[in-house]
Amino acid sequence: MILSELQLAPGKLPGIGPARRADLQRLGVGSVAELLLLAPRDYEDRSTPCSISQAVQAARVGGARGASQQDPMETLTGAVAEGAARRANTRCTVLAHDYIRTSRGMVLKVLLRDTEGTVAALLCFGRNFLANKLPVGSDILLSAVFRFQYGEIQSSDFEFVAAPPAEPTSGSAASAGPTAVSMPTTTSPPQADSFFRIEPIYPLSGGLSQTVLRAAVRSAIEQYAHNLSDELPEELRVRRGLPTRSAAITMLHSPTSVAEANEARRRFAYDELLLFQLAIGREVTARPERPPLPPADRAQSRAARLIASLPFDPTADQEKVLQEIRADTSGTTAMLRLVQGEVGSGKTLVAFLAALDYIDAGRQVAFLAPTELLARQHAHNASQLLLPLDVRVELLTGSLPAGEKKRVQQAVASGTVDLVIGTHALLSEHVAFDCLGLVVIDEQHRFGVLQRAALTHKAKAPDLLLMTATPIPRTLALTLYGELDISSIYSKPAGRLPVKTHLASSKRADEVYARVRKLIDEGAQAYFVYPLIEASENGAALRDAVGMRDYLSTGAFAGVKVGLIHSRMPEAEKIEVMRAFAAGEISVLVATSVVEVGVDVAEACCIVVEHAERFGLSALHQLRGRVGRGTRPSFAFLIFDEPLTEDAKSRLRTLYEEQDGFAVAERDLQIRGPGDLSGIRQSGFLGFRFARFPEHEALLKTARLDAREILLHDEELTQAVHQPLSRALELFLNQLGGAP
Repeated sequence: MILSELQLAPGKLPGIGPARRADLQRLGVGSVAELLLLAPRDYEDRSTPCSISQAVQAARVGGARGASQQDPMETLTGAVAEGAARRANTRCTVLAHDYIRTSRGMVLKVLLRDTEGTVAALLCFGRNFLANKLPVGSDILLSAVFRFQYGEIQSSDFEFVAAPPAEPTSGSAASAGPTAVSMPTTTSPPQADSFFRIEPIYPLSGGLSQTVLRAAVRSAIEQYAHNLSDELPEELRVRRGLPTRSAAITMLHSPTSVAEANEARRRFAYDELLLFQLAIGREVTARPERPPLPPADRAQSRAARLIASLPFDPTADQEKVLQEIRADTSGTTAMLRLVQGEVGSGKTLVAFLAALDYIDAGRQVAFLAPTELLARQHAHNASQLLLPLDVRVELLTGSLPAGEKKRVQQAVASGTVDLVIGTHALLSEHVAFDCLGLVVIDEQHRFGVLQRAALTHKAKAPDLLLMTATPIPRTLALTLYGELDISSIYSKPAGRLPVKTHLASSKRADEVYARVRKLIDEGAQAYFVYPLIEASENGAALRDAVGMRDYLSTGAFAGVKVGLIHSRMPEAEKIEVMRAFAAGEISVLVATSVVEVGVDVAEACCIVVEHAERFGLSALHQLRGRVGRGTRPSFAFLIFDEPLTEDAKSRLRTLYEEQDGFAVAERDLQIRGPGDLSGIRQSGFLGFRFARFPEHEALLKTARLDAREILLHDEELTQAVHQPLSRALELFLNQLGGAP
């Protein structure tokens, strides 16, 4: 059995019951295969001996270094530099118990001493039961992050096990008493070896802990990992110097070194990229022949009339991209073009102008958007611009009443609709076209390969125009998409204002609220964006949209109309809230990232993103693009919690320093890899589990060459040597491609 066929639910594993199974589902783990491929987000190296005093000194040196560098993030926000904390990995003896009173109640404090005689304290927040597991006088093996604060060395981030019998060291250390014991070595008892090793650190959700998740993964490895066959042909695996799947699973979750963990990640990254390239090779890069659009009188065309009616001139970039599209339509090969440009660059206008050429030629156009809010906004804009040109526009979404939906479907099938704009409802088998000539897909990275194919297969070789506000570096895009042509809109329409970005610690949130209130009192509107809908979604103490709507409307924004919008609201309610906000009836709109795309309100000149460190760089840039669309000076306030990870600092610093979406995209690529820029996944910006760029760009090129060679000799993957790969590809597409 190949790994991807191992679909047994994790609930069958020891320690994984219904509650934990639900937590795993939130991590995208619904089977043993997905559990075995749960990528650790980091590793905790306990294999290197380190005393408590050494760990504290490393943190102090790191903190001093960070302060001396005058990090601009910290200068702007007052954030305190965090030292590069090093884990203490040592043997300790428990000396005493104490209890301290905190705002959380009484907290157990365990005093202990390590083999060098350093005394420190473990603060057991929420874990007072550890008093029974850490009796006075007991010896433990400890791995912990220590810092000097409140006049003593403390740690609240620690793990331990009962220590095996001590082996006294020679010389003076041995005479120092029972606590002077050497760090366990490779000859130590098994318990020491199993604790002082490199441990994976997994992403968590709900009530999951590292202990529970590690035990579940180890159980899955013991039961299933050793009996798996390999998807890759043996010759190919050996030629590329890759470990077997079974070996890579063990190396990923229980590495003996960082190099071994990286080797496992390289194997799984290659698998992802090879399957991706096979999918692209079979579904995307095939460019069928089709007749060109008939010659047209451009001066009398609908597109020329639309341009003449605009209160502004298209930018040079918009005109250039339109000409590139028209060059494609004059050829005999179906168009496959990506138009990329950051928020507000005018991609939609270019798409409408291109669509008019097809409508002039008697062809229909389908315009696919990822959300109903965005589809409705496109439909509204299309009606305003195109109805005067005698273009028949319809909207098709899943929330339409059954009768209305059927009417639109019949009109599209009969050819009485020129332009149909919709969501996933356009992919339905009940939607047929009379003469589909062009498919436009907005925010294309939110749709999977199979979803795009489902729409383009509704006609014989329609042209495909993809649009994204998440620019892709050209070399990567060409490698990912192969034959895809790329057009870029760098300039913004005249009149678009820059957005002044401010960074603020959550400790200064009230100052931000006061500043935004002043803008509201001057007639402006503002967005407040949160990562969660409700607090119950996550165990962490995060502010949420529902709770903050109530808090803001009775506090800093009392007397101001405060609205709420999030993805769980009925579509009709979301539409009404957005209508009221656009009309100025709502001054403050509290939201989740549902407003990331498709919201265009000119008077909204301010956006506040709380817990900004939890948003991706691209998402933050998209959110910032919601403002700066009117005549008022515009602001983005990114409020973060401390301490910040290095990645979070890098993201926020980039937003502070950069306005250009292409520069932001390049930095985003470096920080998190391409994620869903590829569009192989159905939705949700899940990205590759293992592939990272630019780290794996060479590996992607290798996988592309291998995929081409495989498909050249066995396009349907029917040869015996390729059948495991064929089954893996089918499951990959079903799970990630989003079969409609």
